[in-house]
Amino acid sequence: MPKMKTKKSAAKRYSFTGTGKVKYKKQNLRHILTKKSSKRKRNLRHAGILSHDNVSTIRKQLLPYG
Repeated sequence: MPKMKTKKSAAKRYSFTGTGKVKYKKQNLRHILTKKSSKRKRNLRHAGILSHDNVSTIRKQLLPYG
């Protein structure tokens, strides 16, 4: 049986923490930043943790070797 291929688009967007949670970069911090408050931009800098419901989908289908 051949190796399973990793979805490269998903590999660029998601990564796993040491405890197995899925980490991603939050959206809305690329352009049109003048109308966004400093508090909102500051909170968008930190990585987000994906909810437990979606972790199995990411792990099995998109990143099988993650």
